[in-house]
Amino acid sequence: MRLFRLLRILSVALRFGLDEFLLGHERVRGLRALAGGALFWRRFAVPRAERLRRALETLGPIFVKFGQVLSTRRDLLPVDIADELAKLQDRVPPFDSRQVRRRIEQVYRAPIDQVFAEFDLTPVASASVAQVHFARLRDGTPAAVKILRPGIAAVIRHDVALLYSAAGLLQALWREGKRLKPRAVVAEFEKHLDDELDLMREAGNASQLRRNFAGSPLLCVPEVYWDYCATEIMVMERMSGTPVSQVEALRARGVDIPLLARKGVEIFFTQVFRDGFFHADMHPGNILVDAEGRYVALDFGIMGTLTEVDKNYLAQNFLAFFRRDYRRVAQAHVDAGWVPRDTRVDEFESAIRAVCEPIFDKPLKEISFGKVLLRLFQTSRRFNVEIQPQLTLLQKTLLNIEGLGRQLDPDLDLWKTAKPYLERWMSEQIGWRGLLRRLRQEAPEWAAVLPQLPRLVHRALSDRDARPWGAQLDELAARERVQNRLLIAIASLLGLTVALLLLVVFG
Repeated sequence: MRLFRLLRILSVALRFGLDEFLLGHERVRGLRALAGGALFWRRFAVPRAERLRRALETLGPIFVKFGQVLSTRRDLLPVDIADELAKLQDRVPPFDSRQVRRRIEQVYRAPIDQVFAEFDLTPVASASVAQVHFARLRDGTPAAVKILRPGIAAVIRHDVALLYSAAGLLQALWREGKRLKPRAVVAEFEKHLDDELDLMREAGNASQLRRNFAGSPLLCVPEVYWDYCATEIMVMERMSGTPVSQVEALRARGVDIPLLARKGVEIFFTQVFRDGFFHADMHPGNILVDAEGRYVALDFGIMGTLTEVDKNYLAQNFLAFFRRDYRRVAQAHVDAGWVPRDTRVDEFESAIRAVCEPIFDKPLKEISFGKVLLRLFQTSRRFNVEIQPQLTLLQKTLLNIEGLGRQLDPDLDLWKTAKPYLERWMSEQIGWRGLLRRLRQEAPEWAAVLPQLPRLVHRALSDRDARPWGAQLDELAARERVQNRLLIAIASLLGLTVALLLLVVFG
């Protein structure tokens, strides 16, 4: 099956003339004459960008998602290709309306007109894994209904298998393969693709994000109508707004575009550092702007999570970057074990400074993040930095945010916008506010352990082993010193616990 899929990929590439991209490279110019003779029968009236988009659509969801990511990188792509790939965000061909009706009636085991008061069989959006229809519930509530594409799971399995094969070859044959962990990266990608195939999981993601931003002036998330949800179908509140990519339409509505760009940065850092739970597919096709100037998030199939360790590490690195404290950045990498322990911190610091210093105090329009990422990659290779698969989604989201920020406001100062937020977050984590917050979090557990302390201390003091009395007497003085320290520690803990309980009760 993999061989057939590989042959199909090659045939699609040839049919749409994608070999033009390869043969256009100087390193393979010797193959141009040979290829031109072998493929003399092909003539293309359609531009190369449109052929690339159509080829990705033909190959299916993984390739469409790849094109979606590329479409946000206008600093890396020619204009014609970036514009054409942007159409992948909401213009993937829909599947047949008869299949829509059949799927709904299979899931609900009832005719479609008994499930919904109204249902529009023409989709309002068609994406790589699912498509969305507008409907009206039996009580008259407007709703959006998301339905999985028929047979999509099998297609994804085959494509992921090919990715694993390619990653295995990369890891075995390329000297950088082991450090880059391509198979682990594919495994992370596969996990999130699996999540997209379960719309109940996506509904849970949407519900969590909505709860995180309840009452927020920054972000609005649709309500999930759980009684109508299933693995193949998700029903949620119908949202309205202007696509964030339509900048002129937003200006015509009176939206403050620079402020909107800054709000996007704040939403990103809030999701990452406050919640450790972030929307990881924030391309322009998934974002609207409502009448109140808030972002409206759509499509919650790919969400990222971070542990407290990840959040603390990232915050310290971001803050060190913004403060140009490159030694702290280098030391954080060593402490995290991302570079070998014998790495000279001063050399690593110098290499990071050479990459990052030129980009400060510049607006986005003057920064090529593609070149910055390339130089960081070269630096990481030199110092054997290990790629962390759990952060690949965050890296992808950062690229999406940069692409969105560039589109809205090329003069946006990313560093100036983000630095105050990170400083405030670090103060809340490390300062006295962070201490009080952690004490409040631990108070219930301490309250449960406190009554047991006398019994635990008595057991520790009364334990005796079966060794000869002489050996036990030789250790008596040392044991008494340890016991004294233990009693002092317990007394201190009791005092702190009482103070904490008073704070919780009367604070």
